[in-house]
Amino acid sequence: MRELLSFPNPVNEKAARVVAGFVLALSVLILATSWHWLLAVVAAGFLLRVLSGPRLSPLGLLATRVVAPRLGPPKYVAGPPKRFAQGMGAAVTGAAAVLAIGLGMDGTADALLVGLIVASGLESIFAVCLGCKVFGVLMRLGLVPDEVCAECANIWSRRGMARQSGSTG
Repeated sequence: MRELLSFPNPVNEKAARVVAGFVLALSVLILATSWHWLLAVVAAGFLLRVLSGPRLSPLGLLATRVVAPRLGPPKYVAGPPKRFAQGMGAAVTGAAAVLAIGLGMDGTADALLVGLIVASGLESIFAVCLGCKVFGVLMRLGLVPDEVCAECANIWSRRGMARQSGSTG
């Protein structure tokens, strides 16, 4: 059970981008059609990926087992920032679902959806993970302990040392 509810580390960035592409497409569909009930489906997918990575998520399985292998060799990145990003997606879509479905506040839900479209678009098209960026800032501020992502801590310390020494490496 513990392995089932764990997140992979490292993560294939290509698979993460495929998932983001599907989230982008679903988000645009929801915004264009006002089918806000789909927010619950997207939120559930995010929650499943937070809990177990791709293991319990149909979209995660499609991305990791079918689509990403056809995109060439994997490009591995640290897992904890990706899990954090999935958690941010779960929070945004969960809030949007409650606002639209539960409270009838479609406009506010749509505003959150626009934010999700921006984030998933940046990830899927440009490989810019906003959740990962926030995770990095939280690590640098000491709000996320180094033990959570030793690889990330090493990256941030190298960047800090490069800045202090004047290197642009």
